[in-house]
Amino acid sequence: MADRSEIIARQHVLDQRVRARRELRMFARRLAFLMVALVVLIVVGTIAFAISEGTSIAYSFVWTLDTVTTLGSIQDPHDVAGRVVVVGLELFGIVTLFYGLATVAEFFVSGQLSGLLDERRTQKMIDSYSDHFIICGFGRVGRQVVRDLQAAGAKHVTIDLSPVHHEEARALDVRYIENSAADDEVLLQAGIERARALITCVDSDAENIFITLTARGLRSDILIIARASAEDSEQKLLRAGADRVISPYKTSGTEMARVALHPQVGGAVQVADYRMEEIEVSPACQGVGKTVDQVRGDSWIVALRRADGRLEPQPEPRAVINAGDMLVAIGTPAALERLEGVFQPLVVPSP
Repeated sequence: MADRSEIIARQHVLDQRVRARRELRMFARRLAFLMVALVVLIVVGTIAFAISEGTSIAYSFVWTLDTVTTLGSIQDPHDVAGRVVVVGLELFGIVTLFYGLATVAEFFVSGQLSGLLDERRTQKMIDSYSDHFIICGFGRVGRQVVRDLQAAGAKHVTIDLSPVHHEEARALDVRYIENSAADDEVLLQAGIERARALITCVDSDAENIFITLTARGLRSDILIIARASAEDSEQKLLRAGADRVISPYKTSGTEMARVALHPQVGGAVQVADYRMEEIEVSPACQGVGKTVDQVRGDSWIVALRRADGRLEPQPEPRAVINAGDMLVAIGTPAALERLEGVFQPLVVPSP
């Protein structure tokens, strides 16, 4: 169902883009027809005045322009043939000018000009970027990536197919390209040759793989961070050329399970094969009253925040751990599992 709705949404976007291009071509064709009609009218009027009034080509040209624009600053012709030329030029001139005004007004009302100016302004800004980030996909994950990059003051460009996301990006003042990130031209338009990294976080794993392949083919040294929903997609993304693969569902599930098993554990950061954690010392646990050296095992306790807010970096091995303190420890997952067990709240059996 999700794939079908996604296909329908993309088809709708493609239809809108095709319709906009068709309207732009039609406008260009009507302008070309208008220019040709004006040139033919002026040439015919100049020749007709020169023959009927016996004037020079230059004067006949000025007389024709005066008649077509209905200024009336030049005297009337002397004979019937000249008056017929004047009437014909006035009629055709008024029709041509009204046709031109209607064409231009329609172009403005349809919003094509503002859209073209907006795209040109956005592209000019993107062309000035270097060492920036390219985010492919502006869903929930992509929006969070953009917020963090904005908080860090980093320049970034977002690529997404959805016109709805385009409005959200405009509200957040995000440089947005409404197109498919799997196209070579679109990535080049986003400045992949000058970019620092590419983050692909589209909802579809297949599209993330294809975007990764395309980006790696365009530039072999760029950092590519890809999102994977399914576990079997992680290896495929790595083989496609991604440097790092992040699985939001796997990460969030692991975090939720860890907090459920060890509620005393606060934040955690994965560093290569090691993990850094904050562990709260609850009143009812085995570690209360023991020293750092007695509880640390194979892990390293790099900081100890006391209950009154004092921070002791690199605490002494003889430092006593009290209830309400917070440990900052680093170690392998197995070493931290053991340390978490020491500070696991004791379950008192109900009578």
